[in-house]
Amino acid sequence: MNEEYRLKLVTAEEAVTAIPSGAHIAMGMAVAEPPALLQALANRVEAGAVADLKLWYFHSLDHAARTVLRYDLLDRISPHCMFLSRVERAIMREAEARGEAPPIEFVPVAFSEAPRLLSERVPLDTFIVTVSPMDRHGWFTFGVGNDYGSTAARSAKRLIVEVNPHMPRVFGDAMLHISEVDAIVEHSIPLAEIEARQPSPEESAIAQTVAGMIGDGACLQMGIGGIPDAVCALLQDRRDLGIHTELLAPGLAALVRSGAVTNWRKVTYPGRSVFTFAMGDAALYELLDDNPSFHAAPVNIVNDPRHIAKNPGVVSVNATLQVDLSGACNSEHVTGRQYSGSGGQLDFVRGAAASAGGKSIICCPSTAKDGTVSRIVPQLTGPVTTPRNDTQIVVTEFGWTDLKGKSLRERAEALIEIAHPSFRQDLARTLG
Repeated sequence: MNEEYRLKLVTAEEAVTAIPSGAHIAMGMAVAEPPALLQALANRVEAGAVADLKLWYFHSLDHAARTVLRYDLLDRISPHCMFLSRVERAIMREAEARGEAPPIEFVPVAFSEAPRLLSERVPLDTFIVTVSPMDRHGWFTFGVGNDYGSTAARSAKRLIVEVNPHMPRVFGDAMLHISEVDAIVEHSIPLAEIEARQPSPEESAIAQTVAGMIGDGACLQMGIGGIPDAVCALLQDRRDLGIHTELLAPGLAALVRSGAVTNWRKVTYPGRSVFTFAMGDAALYELLDDNPSFHAAPVNIVNDPRHIAKNPGVVSVNATLQVDLSGACNSEHVTGRQYSGSGGQLDFVRGAAASAGGKSIICCPSTAKDGTVSRIVPQLTGPVTTPRNDTQIVVTEFGWTDLKGKSLRERAEALIEIAHPSFRQDLARTLG
């Protein structure tokens, strides 16, 4: 096995020479971005050796921003992004300042559909990704980046892995055998860390309300941001919590370390915390490493509402940008521009709602832009991420309401009650 490894071991520069012009490439998302391979590919594009590349991915971070997503390369690399981060938003601002069309191709797709999209619809030539080191039996793991990675790795014509000793070795459906790999690059670099953000007073009030809805034995899905981490910090006195989540973030990891999580009341994967990708700090990555109490699975499994709903007491906590008076949520579009993506929000809204005793909770501060804009609005100004038929509990810093079973007028009245007082009168006038 060591001989096969040696034969496939190349430099990053050698590995990317196999990628032809016009190729469709997918890269590992977020912390699974392969820095050395991305730099080598960017160098090759800059040198004019390859062009007309289509790059498919969710959620980029700084390594991609400094390499394949450099503005000066985007005439030769076409980013096909399925979830915008601050990296793409910065590119779009630069394009606007230059008076140019944004060089980002946004692809609307549910996170759970990404594996199928990349394996059935996109003719992937190459997949590049960071993996954990190989064990003595010839197995790598996808570490923090199972998501669509484990599918793209097997559907692409060519698989190039960047082995990083800092990538945790993760249990579950996360294994990759050396026989499946075309080229190996070694690169030791600390994993990207996401700086924790302190919740605002409004977010802290929301977290208090949400935490009060979560009892012992609940099975948790937490989204990204200040509110989910603040909620987790308030749950450390709970017992027998479970985790079945798209994103494993520091707040959930802290709950595991506190002893509040046992996963023993879950129906699927009892005793194990299930996730599809992880993003956070060094303490989170250390907790994951070689820890059989965590189970990584592809996003088409983790985010399948039918699979989510098998567990009782699922509580899904996600954020939104706008809620209209009928309960429809826009969680991805701001001031006429795409801001992020639909991700897995709707999958977990539906999965939690179908769970016995489950709760789907959508959170948002009542205002934006320093209190000058209401997030509760008569009509959305962007796409519907979560339809009104699916929205259950909505929480702001002024309280909460359960919309299930309410008429359109009752929904509007209930949402106005938890809107910011400065906007309640204007919202009420729209009811006629």
